[in-house]
Amino acid sequence: MRIPSFFFLKHFTPLFLAVFFYANVNAQSYPPTQKRGFAENIRFGGSVGLGFGNNFFSATLAPSAIYQVNRSMALGAGLNFSYAAEDNFYKSTIFGGSLIGLFSPVPQVQLSAEFEELRVARDFDSDLIADQDYWYPALFLGAGYNTGPVTVGVRYDVLYDSRKSIYANAWAPFFRVYF
Repeated sequence: MRIPSFFFLKHFTPLFLAVFFYANVNAQSYPPTQKRGFAENIRFGGSVGLGFGNNFFSATLAPSAIYQVNRSMALGAGLNFSYAAEDNFYKSTIFGGSLIGLFSPVPQVQLSAEFEELRVARDFDSDLIADQDYWYPALFLGAGYNTGPVTVGVRYDVLYDSRKSIYANAWAPFFRVYF
């Protein structure tokens, strides 16, 4: 039985909103360590990926930036571009953007919420398979172990649709780096 996406939105969205509200209120009670300008609170990161196989090639470029609001919270945005091709089968171009919120109740734990909207264009070489061109939304809720600029964890797409998603599963591990 498949649980509809709105079930997760209805039940988990209030929980994450409460966590982010708590983080904002609680973080304001920390004494400031030093006055920093806007530019000093921006951190950059992202990912780069290349894949090769038997008649297969894929490449991904996904830069992002976050603004460190306080010790516990960061907000940011990212871009995503992916290209994949398999000889005599298909070519795929995917691009879009994302908005991300990060919250650390303690320095070693990072909770995240990320909304991603991707344009998917798949061009199949066969006339038996229809080409695809559509927008796909994803809302990831995640948790990870933080060690400074690096966070390793797992995230779940509450809007996951197995027929349209570019991801094989709603659960996905992540490796996040911000400098």
